Amino acid sequence: MRIDIKNKVSDVTKNLIIINAIVWLAQMALPRIGIDITYLLGLHYIGAQSFGIWQLVTYMFLHGGLGHLFFNMFALWMFGGTLERIWGSWRFLVFFLVTGIGAGLMQELVWFLSVNSYPPYQLDWLLTIGASGGVFGVLLGFGMMFPNAPLYIMFIPVPVKAKYFVIGYGLLELFLGVTGTASGVAHFAHLGGMIFGYFLIKLWEKRAKEKQRNDGWQDFY
Repeated sequence: MRIDIKNKVSDVTKNLIIINAIVWLAQMALPRIGIDITYLLGLHYIGAQSFGIWQLVTYMFLHGGLGHLFFNMFALWMFGGTLERIWGSWRFLVFFLVTGIGAGLMQELVWFLSVNSYPPYQLDWLLTIGASGGVFGVLLGFGMMFPNAPLYIMFIPVPVKAKYFVIGYGLLELFLGVTGTASGVAHFAHLGGMIFGYFLIKLWEKRAKEKQRNDGWQDFY
């Protein structure tokens, strides 16, 4: 399978980047008039009074700073556009949202397992924001679709195949999450995005094979 790299940014990828940028500007501007959308739309612990089910979607459009926003959107632009062109816009959007929600559910599980270490008054202030869960899902998807694609990584003088990059990054996130290194980063949420992405792709592949057996349809991707 050939990777079709074009100059034009695919529609969903472009719109996701625009929405995230607009929301970040709102995060900067609205507190001046007393509206804290980071607190309202960020993902809170499910057992806290501040939790709302919508936060499993809205949290992934919020960011903690310009650097956080830039690196997430850069990765989305680098890998998301290619996946959108081979999957189609609707399937890619579903994939991004499912992996982002999956990342949020993983973070909820981590909080649930560790909630006894927090005093009750802090539960309302447990908060996760960022598109990283969906972005990690996109990275996983790229590695599965194009496992041998060469990626050029800063400070590494030779290209690294996408499959090894994804595996290495996933192991790094697991290590950082278990050891508590780089506190303040939702490492297990990142892994959640990758896990949900893996099983969603496998589900699509299974359905494609079943359809191929039933009616001879060959072109899934």
